Amino acid sequence: MPDLPATMRALTQPTLTGPHDLRLDDDVAVPTPGPGQVLIRVGAAGINFADVMQTRGTYDGGPRAPYVAGFEAAGQIVALGSEVGDLAIGDHVIGTGPGAFAEYMVMPAAGAARVPEGWTDEQALGLVLNWATALAALRPLGRVAAGDTVLIHAAAGGVGQAAVRMAKHYGATVIASASADKHDTVRALGADHVVDYRTEDVAAAALRLTDGHGVDLVLESVGGETFRAGLAAAKRVTGTVVVYGVAAGEASISNWELNFRHQIHVIGLHIGVLIEQAPHLYAEIVAELAELRAVGVYPPGQPTVYDLADGAKALTELESRGTTGKLALRP
Repeated sequence: MPDLPATMRALTQPTLTGPHDLRLDDDVAVPTPGPGQVLIRVGAAGINFADVMQTRGTYDGGPRAPYVAGFEAAGQIVALGSEVGDLAIGDHVIGTGPGAFAEYMVMPAAGAARVPEGWTDEQALGLVLNWATALAALRPLGRVAAGDTVLIHAAAGGVGQAAVRMAKHYGATVIASASADKHDTVRALGADHVVDYRTEDVAAAALRLTDGHGVDLVLESVGGETFRAGLAAAKRVTGTVVVYGVAAGEASISNWELNFRHQIHVIGLHIGVLIEQAPHLYAEIVAELAELRAVGVYPPGQPTVYDLADGAKALTELESRGTTGKLALRP
């Protein structure tokens, strides 16, 4: 790879005991793109709760320590592997792959999307993860329709904020669950009702706000007792719970409960698996996101940006639920 350095700065995770152990390494080898891959010079890397889970070894199929952290980034293509389609050196793309918290990163070309024209790399973060996840949960999986009521857990997070905007665009009534200090944020996005999950019974509030009928759709990314609240809040028979995260830990539902207590639809969503197993559906989602950008529903992102050296601080604050919206690292 001519004109590229042999080594780079990167955040490495030497243990599986939490994000506080992340360290900045100045001598990590620059990766080489293989078949179907591109190498980008990272302009901005996205932070996701899955990054926290990986540092604790709780993310299914996650990396073994030591590893270069991160998996979402946007930047300029500087090298191409073989068998790459219509992407070229110089293009700015957003995508996923291992080792995003670094100056250079390899990602699969098939899953890379071009940074929208006029947007910076930072503004594009979330396109292939947060916004695509929220749209998949709402539309092809959740089948949201005008007049529906949607309960969105973690509504002030990256996926949650995107979901609030889009659910309102599609004509739904939104009940947003968030801590009290984030209520103004989600109200500004259009939420009709805001519930403080720390002090209120979310399921009871959702039932009260729907005259006891329950909500049509629950977007669930928290897990633990929040998962149980979503089950209780969903409308019997026709209600749907879409699960795309387990931030607060594992929770389960039994066949007995589905038969006798929670007669609802429960759908699992992992956007990476969707991209791999249903590429036609992902293409439809990307096209719909472009339409949402054109009408102003999906504006350029405004992440809270940390320096690469402050990665441990950023992930620790995310783990403690002390952050709002999308977070990013700048190499």
